[in-house]
Amino acid sequence: MRLRALLLLLLAAAPAFAAPPNIVVILADDVGYGDLGCYGATAVKTPNSDRLAREGLRFTDGYATSSTCTPSRYSMLTGEYAWRQPGTGVLPGDAALIVAPGRPTLASALKAAGYKTGAVGKWHLGLGERGKPADWNGEVKPGPLEVGFDYSFIMAATGDRVPCVYVKDHRVVGLDPADPIAVDYGKAFPGEPTGVDHRSDLKLDWSHGHNMAVVNGIGRIGYMKGGKAALWKDEDMADIFTREAVAFIEREKDHPFYLYFATHDIHVPRVPHPRFATATTMGARGNAIAEFDWEVGEILAALDRNGLAENTLVLLTSDNGPVLDDGYADQANELRGAHQPAGPLRAGKYSLFEGGTRVPWIVRYPARVKPGVSGALVSQIDLPATFAALAGAPVPATPWIDSRNALPALLGEDRVGRHHVIEHSGRLAVRQGDWLFLTPGPVQDGLGPSSRVTFPPPGGLFNLKDDLGELHNLAADQPERVKELAAILGKERGE
Repeated sequence: MRLRALLLLLLAAAPAFAAPPNIVVILADDVGYGDLGCYGATAVKTPNSDRLAREGLRFTDGYATSSTCTPSRYSMLTGEYAWRQPGTGVLPGDAALIVAPGRPTLASALKAAGYKTGAVGKWHLGLGERGKPADWNGEVKPGPLEVGFDYSFIMAATGDRVPCVYVKDHRVVGLDPADPIAVDYGKAFPGEPTGVDHRSDLKLDWSHGHNMAVVNGIGRIGYMKGGKAALWKDEDMADIFTREAVAFIEREKDHPFYLYFATHDIHVPRVPHPRFATATTMGARGNAIAEFDWEVGEILAALDRNGLAENTLVLLTSDNGPVLDDGYADQANELRGAHQPAGPLRAGKYSLFEGGTRVPWIVRYPARVKPGVSGALVSQIDLPATFAALAGAPVPATPWIDSRNALPALLGEDRVGRHHVIEHSGRLAVRQGDWLFLTPGPVQDGLGPSSRVTFPPPGGLFNLKDDLGELHNLAADQPERVKELAAILGKERGE
């Protein structure tokens, strides 16, 4: 009896002996540093994201690895910077899987530790074998199930790219075999409408590109025909993805689970459900932020309802910074008013400036994380090693190349974080402490479509403590600092 009492006391006192926590990653799409109330937004209300920040730890210096979606998602899943591998740029909708099946991933590590793993929402890491077109009318694989997930309900790429269908595990959802899907990124299918020849009929006009296949009255990138019964309706996408995410939580609630919930909001085309039509005065983009926040609320409600909140780590973050006009005439710029999507940061998506990769980062884990604000330097590249450590997962035989265990920072015990962060947008930048160094060359400015600025050698150097907006290039005045930061990049590149 004394031994049993001692064991019970140890279990109660030592977190290491507690049940492994559930892990939920809510990955927003194109949500900028200034798009949520807890990061300063006032033109849109985000009560659920704000609740998460209030009950958890809000990071001021959290980063995606790249300023666009495919490379940042690749890095988060594999623990390897996407710039190390060719073919990891923004993918077309018919791209093959770019993560080799069997390779250690964040999902496979947690699965090896006994977690049930699910991917719901935007995928954009390719489906099918290289050199072989995906079979949209049969088994669509390899995909998420081959890189560590037990369950998946996804879109192949993005809402503005064909095929415009959902894929559950290995099959297109709702496909009529008598109406097979065909996809082509080279030429149009005769007789099928395009955004060019049916422009006057579109319910959402395009501003540049996005004028190939027409699905749900909206022009897309790429051409497709068939699969009419399986085509998504953009207005219902958030509801459908959220329903699947909540169902996964409720299905797997009796054992540890990892849910990767990659919402499509607020990526283009921005077509939120009609119930959000008057959520803001900013039009479709603002309303889509409100819709995203509703999705966050539904996940939190599911955790509360099932008694899971205390022992679940929820991370809310974004795949890259914000963009306004990204191919559709939805008045995102004209209606934004005083709202600053990147907050005090410069530029956004597609840019090497801070607005491209510094994104919202909120961690709530009531069992171990005290609410507050942290200035620790954290990066999504570290999620595989960090979550593996949290779950007690075995170390993979092939170690992650770039991922490091940042659990103390994630739990709020370390307020410094990484020695440096690598930022990527075609070229590389490095942040160490208050200093940011951008390698020489052109950098996209603004929130798209936008101008470019060019940094001649030796590049751009900014002190973010005094110049968060990156307005004053100090490279000429600080040659030793430039040399020091350039050496860090050289070491990362193996030079």
